[in-house]
Order: sequence, then C-alpha cells, then structure tokens
Amino acid sequence: MTSIVKSIIASFQAFPIDPFLLAVLAILIPGVIIFLIMAVNALIAVYFERKVSAFMQDRLGPMEVGLFGFKGGKKFWGGIGQTFADAIKLLSKEDIIPQDADKFLMIMAPFIIFTGAFLTFVGLPMSDSLVISNFNIGIFYIIAMSSVGVIGIILAGWSSNNKWSLYGAMRAAAQMISYEIPIALSLILVVLVSGHLDIHGIVQWQADNRWFILHSPFASLGFVIYFISVVAETNRTPFDIPEAESELVAGWMTEYSGFRWALFFLSEYANMLIVAFVASIVFLGGWLSPFQLIDLPFIDIFPESWLVLDGTVFGIFWLFIKAVILIFCMMWFRWTFPRLRVDQLMYVCWKIFIPFALANVILVSIWELIF
Repeated sequence: MTSIVKSIIASFQAFPIDPFLLAVLAILIPGVIIFLIMAVNALIAVYFERKVSAFMQDRLGPMEVGLFGFKGGKKFWGGIGQTFADAIKLLSKEDIIPQDADKFLMIMAPFIIFTGAFLTFVGLPMSDSLVISNFNIGIFYIIAMSSVGVIGIILAGWSSNNKWSLYGAMRAAAQMISYEIPIALSLILVVLVSGHLDIHGIVQWQADNRWFILHSPFASLGFVIYFISVVAETNRTPFDIPEAESELVAGWMTEYSGFRWALFFLSEYANMLIVAFVASIVFLGGWLSPFQLIDLPFIDIFPESWLVLDGTVFGIFWLFIKAVILIFCMMWFRWTFPRLRVDQLMYVCWKIFIPFALANVILVSIWELIF
C-alpha cells in the first residue's frame, strides 16, 4: 500500500520536471484534497444537523432558501440554499478585532486549531489503498495531532482580552485534556489485541478475525467509552460547556467574527468526521464490508464479490457510511440530552470513564491470555 504522495511522485518521474516543483506538487495536491473534504463536510454536516434537529423536534427549520429551484417546503431538501448563504455571509462579513486584544495571537489561534484538524487527515486512510501518508504509528499520530487544537483554544480565549472568553477556553482545555485519557486507553485495547499501531494492520486483523467491537464484551465497553469521550472531546452537547451559547454567549469564540469564526466552525465539524472515522476504523472494521459478518446460505447462487462488496471504491463507501451513522448519533445526542454542569462533566471523566477504561485494559489482557 503506497501513500498518495509517493504515487504522485512516481507518476511524474517519467517527465522532465524540476525536483523542487515535483515536491511542491506532491504536497499541494493532497493538501487541496484534504481542504475540499473539510469544506464539503462542513457544508453537508451543517445542513444535515439543521434538518435532523427540525425533524426530531417537529419543527420546520430553514426551508425557504432554495438552490437551483429546490425549495421543497417541508421536504428534506427544503432550505438547501441556507447553508450556502450562511457560508457566503461568513466569508464576506467584517472581521473585527477588539482594540485591547493581542492581535497576533488572536489571528493565529483559529489557524492553529484548523492546522491540528488538517494534519490529522494526513494519516487517516479512506480505504486500503487511499491514504495521504501511511504511518506505521498511525493511531499514535492521530491522537497526537488531534491534541494540537487545545493550544489554539487557550490562545483564542486569552488573546481576546475577555474574561468570559478566557473562562470558556480554560474549561475547554481542561475538558479536552481530561477526556483524551479515556480515549487513548480505549484505543490501546485494539493495539493490545492486534499488535499494530498501523491502521492498515488493525483493519487487516479485523478482516482476518472479526470487527473489534464484537471481539469481547470488554471491547464493546471500550467502544462505548471511546464514543462518549469523543463527544466530549469535540465539545458537543451534552458536553458543550465551554461554548454553552445559552449561558456564555460562545465561550472562547465570543470575540471572533467572519472568516476566523468560520474556521472554528469548520474545524469542529472536521473533528467530528475524524473521530467518527477513527471509531469506524478501530472498532467497526474500517473499510470492510458489513456483509463479511454474515454467513449467507445462498452464497453459491450469487458471486461472492457481489455479496461482500469490497474493494477500494466500496471501501470508501462503507467507511463513510459508518462515519455518517456515528455523526448522526452525535446530532441525536444534541437534541436529546440536557447540558451537564462542569462538575458533572469532570466527575464522569475522572471517576467513571478513566477507572473503567483502566480496568478494561486489564480485563482485555486477561481475555487474550485465556481465549
């Protein structure tokens, strides 16, 4: 399995191209692809969340703003142009920086958060043969890069020269650092069982054996701990205490507007996609077809390839389907559960999830020794 960067270099080696230009192309092409994935994901996720919340709460939601004649009214595609209108508004809106703010750090903060999400995609494969760069420590790299955003959040709150923004930033930093512990402990489980930090090795183990969520009861518990922890890690309801728009205006984003505020929004939905991809890869078989789990009795009637539906193209499809289902669950949480208090949020992490995750590591190790 080769990375996209190596494939680009190999495809251009036959042409008389300057090596420096070749290196620039090998960096720019994957970079543009990642940015397009993040941008399109944000547009679709915002529209999807609005409509999901409207159907769940039995309200219409944005429905009149059309696009290419699609107004739709109460239909699911009603108001499809609202998201595009909001994106244009944010990009053209006046970008205001408070007079007493630290201008340099305030400008840098959203780009640091965006960079953390952007770099995480570099080591995140979309299928067995589609990855920007194939690391042999893929899981470790993803955990490390996803933690970079904490720096940007603290800088955003502090540089705004607003004590409420600083409160929101400190809450967010404490929350994200705390919940990284049960996330890492849950991901260690699959490393213990499969013996791989490489993502392709983890998926191959699941192809040879079973999806990790079905490996043992402790693996299923690990998935539950991981998924709830990443909901808190991405500051989603009921763990959106740092933002808490009904109480703290917008937390550490209060003094931001226009394009830089849009970067925060883009990064939030990118992080949702990242954690959903990681959960799908580590626990749900990644790009493997779910039909592999079923022993179909009529396998002699139809070709096996039709039943399994595997390969690079179908692999991308299955991975995105699994990720979309998990993102839908995050949205479902938002319109179902009330927001927790700060003390409740930290109690859940330090006194419930971390002890259970530690015990889970020991129990999975014992399970492997016995079975």
